[in-house]
Amino acid sequence: MGDEKIGGLFAEDYLFEGVAENSKGWALGDQFMPGTPLPGPTPAPLYKSFVPGVKKEEAYLDIESMEQLRGLNLECRRCPLREGCIQVVFGRGNPQADVMLIGEGPGGDEDEQGQPFVGRAGQLLDKILAASELPQEEVYIANMVKCRPPNNRLPNPNEIKACRGWLEAQIRLVAPKIIICLGNAASQSIIDSKLGIGKLRGRWYERSGIKIMATYHPAALLRTESYKRPTWEDFKIIRDEYKRLRASN
Repeated sequence: MGDEKIGGLFAEDYLFEGVAENSKGWALGDQFMPGTPLPGPTPAPLYKSFVPGVKKEEAYLDIESMEQLRGLNLECRRCPLREGCIQVVFGRGNPQADVMLIGEGPGGDEDEQGQPFVGRAGQLLDKILAASELPQEEVYIANMVKCRPPNNRLPNPNEIKACRGWLEAQIRLVAPKIIICLGNAASQSIIDSKLGIGKLRGRWYERSGIKIMATYHPAALLRTESYKRPTWEDFKIIRDEYKRLRASN
C-alpha cells in the first residue's frame, strides 16, 4: 500500500495536473529547469601567523589572557628542554605594551628566577632601554624558547619550532606596535631570513602592521665591545619611532 501511495503522489499526471503546455514547454518549467548555480559556502579564511610556520592549531587562539596562557605554558613538555631546566621562563613586563622584545632563550639566572633577562645581559638591556627612553612599564620581554638550553647554548631549530606557538600567542595578546629581535635566533626566526644579524640589523621590517627591528643580543655586547655602537644606533632608531607613535596617539 505504501508503494501505491508514493506512485500516486509523484505520478506525472499528478505533478502536472492543471498545468498547460505551451510553445515554450510547461508553464512551470522555469521552476524546474536548471538555472544559475547557487554559490557554495564561503571558505573559512586561512590562518596567517605572525611567527613564520605556526599553524592555526598551534596558536592558542582560544586563549584570551596572558595569565591563562602562562598557566598552560608552565605545563608544557613538548621538547626535551623542560627536563633539563628548573622552570619555564614565560615573560615579563606590560602585557599591553607598545614595544615587545624577543630574545633567544633563558640563561642560568633566568632559569633560577623564572624571569627573562635578569642576569648580566638583562641588566645591560635595562640600561639600554633607559637610555633609549623606553620605560620598563612600556615594554614586554619574552624569548623564542621558554626553557633554558643546556650550557646556555642557542636553541636549535627543533626547539624553536616546538615553542613558537607560545610566542605567537604572546604577540597576539600583547599586540605591540614595535618588536625588537635580540640576536640571530630571534631575528632569523621572526623576520624569516637566513641572513646573519650583521646584515639584518639597522632597518625596519613590517608584518601585520607591526614594525620589526633586529639588533645584537645584549650577551653579545658583553663579549664583543665593537657591537655596542651599532646596537646603540639601532636603539636610537627605535627610540625615535616609539616617540613618533606616542605623539600620534
